[in-house]
Amino acid sequence: MTSVGTNGGPDTGAADRAAVVRRLREGMARSVLSFPLTSFRDDGSLDPEGYRAHVAERLATAPGAVFPACGTGEFFSLDEDEYRQVVTITVEESAARVPVVAGTGYGWAQALRFARIAEDAGADALLVLPHYLTAAPQDGLVAQVERIAAGTRLPLIAYQRGQVAYTAESVRRLARVPGVIGLKDGHSDLDRLQRSVLAAPEDFLFFNGAATAEIQARAYAAVGVPAYSSAVHAFAPEIANAFLAALRGGDTGTVDKLLRDFYVPLVELRDRVPGYAVSLVKAAARLRGCPVGPVRAPLTDPAPADLAALKTLLSTGLDLVGAAL
Repeated sequence: MTSVGTNGGPDTGAADRAAVVRRLREGMARSVLSFPLTSFRDDGSLDPEGYRAHVAERLATAPGAVFPACGTGEFFSLDEDEYRQVVTITVEESAARVPVVAGTGYGWAQALRFARIAEDAGADALLVLPHYLTAAPQDGLVAQVERIAAGTRLPLIAYQRGQVAYTAESVRRLARVPGVIGLKDGHSDLDRLQRSVLAAPEDFLFFNGAATAEIQARAYAAVGVPAYSSAVHAFAPEIANAFLAALRGGDTGTVDKLLRDFYVPLVELRDRVPGYAVSLVKAAARLRGCPVGPVRAPLTDPAPADLAALKTLLSTGLDLVGAAL
């Protein structure tokens, strides 16, 4: 049967979307999903070459896919020209080795402006970040994604976090929209997520997008969502990859030790200050020599005492997996 597009005509992009889904599924089965940091100079301007070096280093550690200009990449602080450069560099460096899923967001009209830039830059898909500020009913949340899907040829992954939380019925509706291929979950409501997984078709993609996803990776896997994004991969891929290998290999002792001695203390440090979910990751990357620069306002870089605690914790984590700062 021929697929039908949102305008009632033939859905000519179905084969392309199927290929993206296949590549993403293969990548999610192989490794963590990587969300690179956007590099800025000390004066706050974009540092394209610093970003290129950072992305190249992440790709060398074989992530399952790379997601530029998303939450960890400070999408909310990028103008359209900066966004174009970030996505273009990521596509160039990936050289089709892994899927490139660019962030987009705000209201649907602005999201489509970024979507078209991502199309031109050669991205494979889009992650639809939560819309700006306004609480909305389920019909509106679904309509927002539908409007974006209707205006781009790129497949979409919806992201539920903050004020966006889909019911299982809404996920079922999203899965019927041509162009919508998956859901990233940042709420960690496992009852709701289980219902959504059961409501969606088998080929619909789900992945764990909690702030420090490894903390809840076992719980997510138990409801059928084993794939996850890893902020730690942005600064310590040795730790991220060792954790994944232990988790999938059934090495409970290593998983527990990494959680107890590294991930849980990292979350406790992260929770001290709003925005540390990004600024601590950037600071850790700088400690390892990555040229990612500072965060942009309204985020703030870590206080000296927190930076010292982060350095100690990073050294501990690296020691656990036989790596060095």
